[in-house]
Amino acid sequence: MPESPDVPGLVVSPEVADALERDLPVVALESTIIAHGLPRPRNLQVARELEDLVRAGGAVPATIAVLDGVAHVGLEEAELERVAADPQMRKLGYRDLAPAAATKSSGATTVSGTAFLAARAGIRVFATGGLGGVHRGWADSWDESADLALLARTRITVVCAGVKSILDVPATLQRLETLNVTVAGYRTDMFPGFYLHSSGEPVDWTLTSPQEVAAVMRAQDALDGPPAALVLANPVPRELQLDPDLHDRVLAEALAAAERQGVTGQATTPFLLDHLVRATGGASLEANLAAVRGNVRLAAEIAACWAAGTR
Repeated sequence: MPESPDVPGLVVSPEVADALERDLPVVALESTIIAHGLPRPRNLQVARELEDLVRAGGAVPATIAVLDGVAHVGLEEAELERVAADPQMRKLGYRDLAPAAATKSSGATTVSGTAFLAARAGIRVFATGGLGGVHRGWADSWDESADLALLARTRITVVCAGVKSILDVPATLQRLETLNVTVAGYRTDMFPGFYLHSSGEPVDWTLTSPQEVAAVMRAQDALDGPPAALVLANPVPRELQLDPDLHDRVLAEALAAAERQGVTGQATTPFLLDHLVRATGGASLEANLAAVRGNVRLAAEIAACWAAGTR
């Protein structure tokens, strides 16, 4: 597939390119959940399911990945299967995109990589599970996800279930405030807790409909200020959340295990998440997927409202 003539360096699938040309709703989807977040073959099943949910909401899915050094916005079936099946797929944030291009490497895009490529292609709405954020013990390690700084300079709406609950949620919210990233709860005044309906931390703004979210997006453009994201925090339903007591107990065990084993840096998040999946018998994974499905459905509604206003 040739590069998009309008966006050098990107291959935009014909379906996504047509939708963007006609101002039809499009929802960006990350690919790390496919390559690194789920066991095979369920990862491919979920990838197809999420794209189907976007279509059911009246929008076009644009799953994003880098294949042989080329960024793809919207994957054909064979490309989706490749991302799901190839154990050599790297995990690519924004900072990794240039080396991947130069070395013709392949990888699944994280929140920062997906948000950048989606915005560059002209996509305004992105659905994911949970954002990265400020890590526990940040005062000593200065460990902070690159997601935050990228969102501070990218005009995109990210529908998520908050940030991963293994992180320092109050510090992450403070950092987002410092970076001038707008955070709003969707039909809630509390920030979601990823696996949990609520993290216990309040948010300053509550939006109650896809139309209201699209209105905020239009207001961002009208203000014409420095580009920054709108983070829409959409909680997993209470009936589908991970049991809060189980979550707290297992997370404490995971943090203690990481300290005992000297797990630090980029290895911390996958270690903790894997511990939660195993120690909860897969319940944390199901709560994660429930959150992602809800975010994808909502993102499709928002994209439809945004596209209608654009047209």
